[in-house]
Amino acid sequence: MSVPMRVRLGVALAAGLAGGLLAARRVRRRRLDLHDAVALVTGGSRGLGLELARELGRRGARVAICARDADTLARARQDLEQRGVPVLALECDVTDRESVASTVRAVREQWGRLDVLVNNAGIIQVGPLETMTLDDFEQAMRVNFWGPLHMTLAALPAMRGQGGGRIVNVVSIGGKISVPHLGPYSASKFALAGLSEGLRAELAGSGIEVTTVYPGLMRTGSPRHALFKGQHRAEFAWFSISAALPLLTMSVQRAARRIANAVERGEASIVLSLPARLAARAPALVPRTTAAVLALVNHLLPGAGVASAAQRRGRDSESGWSPSVLTRLGDRAARTQNQRG
Repeated sequence: MSVPMRVRLGVALAAGLAGGLLAARRVRRRRLDLHDAVALVTGGSRGLGLELARELGRRGARVAICARDADTLARARQDLEQRGVPVLALECDVTDRESVASTVRAVREQWGRLDVLVNNAGIIQVGPLETMTLDDFEQAMRVNFWGPLHMTLAALPAMRGQGGGRIVNVVSIGGKISVPHLGPYSASKFALAGLSEGLRAELAGSGIEVTTVYPGLMRTGSPRHALFKGQHRAEFAWFSISAALPLLTMSVQRAARRIANAVERGEASIVLSLPARLAARAPALVPRTTAAVLALVNHLLPGAGVASAAQRRGRDSESGWSPSVLTRLGDRAARTQNQRG
């Protein structure tokens, strides 16, 4: 090997090591100590939101949770208090800017700052496209896109004033690959993904880190509160079974730990579970195959039946298939994640 080649390799190696050390130092500077940090979790009264509140509290954070239903919120507050978590429970509709502004103001009045905002509140409608209306798409956008935007705009002045913070947007694998019978949901989650990733770029250097979270299927018990159309019992059956299968889904506790780690590190984005990571890459790697598989899935899903604009909750759509042994893990999660109301 010639001397010039050795020199070039040495310079390249030194540059790589220097770059790695600088990157490591930046990571250390970005790391957030959650002890005594103040976190606000939307949709924090049940499911992933409640488990995130528990996990953040376990790491020493003071946690504000907000949701629309007062009874569910009261049970969640009691749950957190029994675990020793300093908690503030606030009724809030994330689609209402005044309600959002009041919530952020209440958190700052209680604890003087806001270090972490977790935009977790969401809605999901399940059914064939022909059963969906413009109102369904608008409802999904109001909750899943405008809600996080309202919260983010309300929280940014406080975070800028204190020199930094964390914003976490819980999107979905449905924000990377659009699954049949989830049209309004996927459309709104794609919009949130674009907002979240753009925010991270725009806020770079401000001390405010934005993390985009793409969960796959999780065992949260949430199908009970999803909205179903068309053959609602059949739709609820496939949806709730899919959300409970052990190899396809992730426990909500594991998901919450992974998200809390991402908050501390200021990670740009995370995709939760191996099946979700594979699904996220499929459209770019094998687009035609992905389209064919999704078309087959759509063919296998329930038809519209007698198309109706009526929405029914999952808890009102039970059948012999769900609840059953196939949904046992999801039913267990519903009990532990305050989903039974």
